[in-house]
Amino acid sequence: MKEQYKAKFDPALFKGIAHRGLHDLERTENGMAAFKNAIDKGLAFEFDIHLSKDGQLIVCHDADLKRTTGKEGIISSLTFEQIKTEYKLLDGGEIPTLQEVIDLNNERVPMVIELKVDDANYVALAKEANKLLSQISDTNKVTVISFDPRALRRVKRFTKGLLICEQEKWVLMFRRHFDYLDVEDVLLDDRRVKAFRKRKYLNVWTIDSLEKLNKVKGKADMITFQEIDPSLVKHD
Repeated sequence: MKEQYKAKFDPALFKGIAHRGLHDLERTENGMAAFKNAIDKGLAFEFDIHLSKDGQLIVCHDADLKRTTGKEGIISSLTFEQIKTEYKLLDGGEIPTLQEVIDLNNERVPMVIELKVDDANYVALAKEANKLLSQISDTNKVTVISFDPRALRRVKRFTKGLLICEQEKWVLMFRRHFDYLDVEDVLLDDRRVKAFRKRKYLNVWTIDSLEKLNKVKGKADMITFQEIDPSLVKHD
């Protein structure tokens, strides 16, 4: 049944999705060096976007810049200029914007973009994301994910994956509204997740060891990974 949806997904997504770019000790997560590393290897990559104080889309996982820059700062309380001039990633690179990542990739590999909602700003976040992503010509080169169904439902043009973690399983009640599920590995045996996979596609996150990889293979269609050899992730 789900084969009818396959045309919506770029084939590279089934070969493994590099979590926050293909990062390592020399390349900070969600940085341009990590993204370039993924692109150079032909890998789809995932990253997160937040709205700055002045409405710019900033690429970072956490709401606070401390972990990836060493300096405290809440993205939603900082302007674009403050972030660009006062902060650097641990690898020395700049904190990217969504536009910079779009330009770097130039639709070469698929991008999995997570909408990070802060202080219930889901309307403004989705609106700005739609605005910038309107420049993408090949809609298969972008898919959008979020833990917040309200933000995700406002996304236009692209496939949408609902993120589900074990602590917030109740969000599964919204699963039928989206193109695929993006679930934490411990949820793969949930009966609702297994039933969903019979009809639509399923991604699992974040696989960071061979032990986890062996446990999830055959239970999901796509795998978001980090810290393991990308060649081991590819589905047969």
